[in-house]
Amino acid sequence: MSSTPTVRSEPVEDLASPSTCSGRAVNGLLLDVKNLSVSFGDKEVVHDINFSIAPGEKLALVGESGSGKTITALSLLRLVQDAKITGVANYFGSQPNEDVRDLLSISERSLRAIRGQDIAMIFQEPMTALNPLFTVGDQIAEVLELKMGMSSAQAHQQAIQLLADTGIPEPERRVNAFAHQLSGGQRQRAMIAMALACQPKLLLADEPTTALDVSLRGQILDLLDSLQTKYGMAVLMITHDLNLVRRFAQRVMVMENGHIVEQGLVAEVFAKPQHSYTQRLIDSKPVRDVLELPAPTHSDTPTLLQAHGLRVTYPTPLPGWRGWFSKGAFVAVQDAAFTLAPGQTLGVIGESGSGKSTLALAALGLLPFQGELKVAGQAWGVSQLSNRALRKTVQVVFQDPFSSLSPRLTVEEIVGEGLLVHAPTLSTLERQVRVIRALDEVGLTELQFPGLLQRYPHEFSGGQRQRIAIARALIVEPQVIVLDEPTSALDVTIQKQVLQLLQRLQRERGLSYLLITHDVDVIRAMAHAVIVMKDGEIVESGPLAQVLDFPAHAYTRTLVAATL
Repeated sequence: MSSTPTVRSEPVEDLASPSTCSGRAVNGLLLDVKNLSVSFGDKEVVHDINFSIAPGEKLALVGESGSGKTITALSLLRLVQDAKITGVANYFGSQPNEDVRDLLSISERSLRAIRGQDIAMIFQEPMTALNPLFTVGDQIAEVLELKMGMSSAQAHQQAIQLLADTGIPEPERRVNAFAHQLSGGQRQRAMIAMALACQPKLLLADEPTTALDVSLRGQILDLLDSLQTKYGMAVLMITHDLNLVRRFAQRVMVMENGHIVEQGLVAEVFAKPQHSYTQRLIDSKPVRDVLELPAPTHSDTPTLLQAHGLRVTYPTPLPGWRGWFSKGAFVAVQDAAFTLAPGQTLGVIGESGSGKSTLALAALGLLPFQGELKVAGQAWGVSQLSNRALRKTVQVVFQDPFSSLSPRLTVEEIVGEGLLVHAPTLSTLERQVRVIRALDEVGLTELQFPGLLQRYPHEFSGGQRQRIAIARALIVEPQVIVLDEPTSALDVTIQKQVLQLLQRLQRERGLSYLLITHDVDVIRAMAHAVIVMKDGEIVESGPLAQVLDFPAHAYTRTLVAATL
């Protein structure tokens, strides 16, 4: 594929509305990057890229994992350890009398004065970016004291105000909370509050919504949009989410393998993408290619998975002396009922904490539960021996293939492990033949990957690892596969390939899927029926078209609207 960049011509000065710009930058620019390259040893990962940002502009940098997006942003503030950075990154500031400063050549002391105050950054994962030993208020106040010269009392009050500005409820109380005491959305808001503490002129937002649920993504996006207007700052948004780009950015740059291959106005690039990689990204939305089976209409219709009155609880400590003698109970799933017919996909959608994964674990017989839950007409028993036959009937593909595959086992050992339990009479050669057949079925062959069977998971990409996980599930010939967020850890183009693979396997084998996801687009592509979960309860269920096209519950409408 050619990496020749496609650049659409438009005057940068016209992209930033004067009403949203603070001050006046030299030549209408806030940041002008020329010939930026980043290398680690002899390997160059960012190749001679050029771009500029105007005051008040919203620019998106788009690409898949490993394309160089985050390295590009971090290199502007020289935060990449052991990297060789060359080129020019002229920062003009926003005042007419400010000197032009090359971020890549000024002293560390001068750059330290710019970091956080003039240019701030929102990092991708707030749980790892926030210090677990300090309250979020202390971390925000530290920035204000160091950069703005505020007293401790002033910084504390300003931290409360910043948390309030980002929409965190009860900011007077939350300012004293630690990161682990906040939800994912609240942690991300705290990160934004910290980044905006000094009212920077440029905000680098590295995948600020990736770890969030779909409705929270919309809220964070709206928040950034309103704060960007309020403070008149420019935003460089780093993302792989094309819906986010459409909704937020004015201009977009597409990055592939360290090269900017195309850039221009969002509307123009999305309407008529010129580069083949851009075309592939835009065309990566999941496509529906499943057998449209009629919904079960009679009580005697065969079902592979059936639940009624399903309830799952977790023990919780009680406060005070009562906790010495007894435990409380947190209800994770309450009174759930559903059926899964042969050859169909039941989609389970909801936000984090809604009970989706708990429902999946119960279906797999991995959690104790109350109520009725049957697999192929048989209930889970209390002993491992009695459940062994059911384990062959229902298998699972987990969310993150890197953590779900043992790094100490070869591909042959990983895929063939189930046969040791469910087909122990097979010889070593017979077992190897079945492993090769299962891998071939998911598109992995010895021709593509010499020495395939003896390789380890780290030698494969994310999409290839997920194919190995699918082969591991298929090899025992199950009737039901539980898919727990099977594509959320994958790039959009790889996600589409894995979904197409799952659809093909369903058509050829007549498999039934219990699909757990928060992605409405994945549900539209895969599911025949849908259940919507919130706070442990099923708030809506029914055929796909009925639930998603004519949602009856307000929560379902919120989820659907957040994907548009």
